[in-house]
Amino acid sequence: MGTLDGRRIVVGVCGGIAAYKAVELCRRLVDAGAHVVPVMTEGASRFVGEVTFSALCSEPVRRSLFDDVDPIPHTRLGQGADLVVVAPATARVLSAYAAGYSHDLLTNVLIATRAPVVVCPAMHTEMWEHPAVQDNLEVLRRRGVHVVPPEVGRLAGGDEGAGRLAEPATIVSHIEAVLSHSGRADDLAGVSVLVTAGGTREPIDPVRFIGNRSSGKQGHAIAEAAAARGASVTLVTTTSLPVPAGVERVPVETAAELADATLGRAEAADVVVMAAAVADFAPVEVAATKLKKAEGPPRIELRPTLDVLAELGKRRRDGQTIVGFAAETDDVRRNAEQKLRSKGADLLVVNDVAAPGVGFEHDTNEVSVLGADGSERHVPLADKRTIAHAVLDAVVEARRAAENRTL
Repeated sequence: MGTLDGRRIVVGVCGGIAAYKAVELCRRLVDAGAHVVPVMTEGASRFVGEVTFSALCSEPVRRSLFDDVDPIPHTRLGQGADLVVVAPATARVLSAYAAGYSHDLLTNVLIATRAPVVVCPAMHTEMWEHPAVQDNLEVLRRRGVHVVPPEVGRLAGGDEGAGRLAEPATIVSHIEAVLSHSGRADDLAGVSVLVTAGGTREPIDPVRFIGNRSSGKQGHAIAEAAAARGASVTLVTTTSLPVPAGVERVPVETAAELADATLGRAEAADVVVMAAAVADFAPVEVAATKLKKAEGPPRIELRPTLDVLAELGKRRRDGQTIVGFAAETDDVRRNAEQKLRSKGADLLVVNDVAAPGVGFEHDTNEVSVLGADGSERHVPLADKRTIAHAVLDAVVEARRAAENRTL
């Protein structure tokens, strides 16, 4: 059986020109074995006819809270769903969902459900980039909603830019990923996980430092996901991002502090995930007072810092799983494979940080997880929570494979 076989999925369709793509999405879900219930907003019916969805889906279109044989359709739909997906998700519906404003059947279903929710925004570039839309998406992400970001391409009216609805195949892949780990809430129970996050800062003087653009969002997402799956989690972080309840936070700033905190705790960890961006070099000397511009450009001599991932590989104990990260901009695959071989890691998560929406400072990421055994899994552009679970899926599989080899 596939991931979608027998799954009950509510597909919400909003009033946008991309509503026509929801027809293909429903067809793909039904073909994959899902039971699909379409819910259309009033605006959606101005773009695509109800008969089309009713003919393709497992049940007729639902539109109203009051013109239904069921007196409480939103509750029934929300309680009975294995997943709710909204495609396209307009700025209006995202705003209502974030505010808890239940003005129609779809928003009532979204608020009434406890099933995973996937939203797929689609709108013009100026709307997509508006601070209100991005704030609403951030609110929804914090609440656990999965966001499939729009693509860059041709928009209505002939414009080019970000805001084009993700392709149906991409949306289905995200739905499968969400459902594949939604029933594995305890697959890391009893496992000790150590995660590093953020970018280190190497001081030049009391004011300036050498740093990088890492926000720490991906490392924090991994720590949160591991805790949700039952692990005992310690997070060594350079950031001030919030930490989920039950996760031990170890604040650090420099590469040396991160190395001490990580290596001192690694022996007791079953899994170590090195998601932090650790500086490769640090100043030999740190000025005691602020360097003055009038004194001219300072001469800064650098020294190499400890390669923490390589050191973890040397110190690994039996049964331990080590995960490294590689942020690349060119020759991505070749550089990643070389790093995997040289560091002694079991898994390496690589991304092309020069690609749109990927890596540093973004709420989204796109990665490939390479295994020392030659395995590979590609995770298309998704929110960092989805990426985190995909990385942990690879960890679980690697640990099971290692256990089987020792039997």
